[in-house]
Amino acid sequence: MKKLVTFLLGYVCFVGIIVAQKTKQTPQTATETIDGHPSWIMQGNIYEVNVRQYTQEGTFNAFSKHLDRLKNMGVQTLWFMPIHPIGVVDRKGTLGSYYAVSDYTAINPEFGDMKDWKALVKTAHTKGFKVIIDWVPNHTSCDHGWLTRHPDFYVQDIDGKPAMAFDWSDTKQLNYKNEELVDSMIASMKFWIEQSDIDGFRCDVAGEVPDDFWKKAIPELKKMKNVFMLAEGDKPSLNQSGFDASYPWAMFAMMKKVAKGERMANSLDSIRKYDDTAFPKNTIRMYFTSNHDENSWNKADFETMPGAIHAPFAVFTQTMVRSVPLIYSGQEEPVLRPIEFFEKDPMNFAKYKRADFYKTLLNLRMRNEALSPDAAFRKVSVGNGSHIYAYERSKGKKKVLVILNLSGQAKNIVIEDNTLWGMAYNVFTKTPETLTPQSWSIEPWGYAVYEYGNTPIKVNSKPINKVKAKAKKKK
Repeated sequence: MKKLVTFLLGYVCFVGIIVAQKTKQTPQTATETIDGHPSWIMQGNIYEVNVRQYTQEGTFNAFSKHLDRLKNMGVQTLWFMPIHPIGVVDRKGTLGSYYAVSDYTAINPEFGDMKDWKALVKTAHTKGFKVIIDWVPNHTSCDHGWLTRHPDFYVQDIDGKPAMAFDWSDTKQLNYKNEELVDSMIASMKFWIEQSDIDGFRCDVAGEVPDDFWKKAIPELKKMKNVFMLAEGDKPSLNQSGFDASYPWAMFAMMKKVAKGERMANSLDSIRKYDDTAFPKNTIRMYFTSNHDENSWNKADFETMPGAIHAPFAVFTQTMVRSVPLIYSGQEEPVLRPIEFFEKDPMNFAKYKRADFYKTLLNLRMRNEALSPDAAFRKVSVGNGSHIYAYERSKGKKKVLVILNLSGQAKNIVIEDNTLWGMAYNVFTKTPETLTPQSWSIEPWGYAVYEYGNTPIKVNSKPINKVKAKAKKKK
């Protein structure tokens, strides 16, 4: 009876902690920055918006009808793919590529007008979202006005004509040796902060633009507003030049190999350790299982991490050290096909099969400081390290335990570390459990996430009450 009373009292205290945490949906801070970054991104997340394909209409106004749904799912930062007019000369397909920009200070009429955009940003801000826009600084379309007004803004080919960027036939390469171009590009970026109060930029192929440009541009932008700067690139100099976050391409490549069974789970450690030594200590990495490029060109995540395989890797992206997680448009449905890039191809939302799964993860991140990028990370041995990837995230008195089975076979789990024993909240089953050294089985591609209260209940060598820890299988 005494043990039962002790357990019940512990249970009530633990539930009280969890309820109190759930009432706090956004992190509170008295400072504007944490670890050098906008404080709001530290426990935040990013949702990439493909306006053209999001609705049948493909407009800002049509997308705005999804804001309440996305807010309910836990989305915080909306990243809009380029909102600018698309070039007509050498256009690819019927509608062209978002990334062939013909005017940096105008709106793509396909989506609406400036009034519509400002209204969308204002509404999003009112609902608690942050808004960042995709910026394409490396190249323009083949009919951007600068080509006639400022031909010296462009790199010249051997014939003295504007050179193509890479093999992208609908673009021309900008020349950052030209100081007037540098100033013009910075002025164009400032325009969107001044005119529509955006909260940051995701910068396309940022690594191809000279670091010296970013060293000049980013401080000027941050003087205007505490903006979040995300670089599409995977080199340390981008973060050294002022970017808050960058792409972990090497980690994503390893994730795909593990998903295919080509590499073992512990292979992820080599990438993590490289990041720890090569990048500035306060670097944030935007983890993902898909984005617009990976979906349209490389069949993510419906083939790279198909079916049940997607879930443990999604958990990984949401809970890893230094991470801010990305969800691409349609992943909550999920849209299991490559979305057209140059033609109209609506996503057709209807079932939202993954919405609750993502909501669980996004809300956990928002309420628990242990998942902040600067929170501590510790690998934990709970089973076969070739297949089981487990780790603890902690900050202050907050602690989260993540267990991932990155294989197609059921595996035994034994939590031998006594600092992890005791009462914990199973995030996916939404129940408290007493974790003990007792062995249990985790299903193929299974996952389990445990949240500890401020004062986790300790257990003796004999369990108070063993509730079998079970990974929730994603349907």
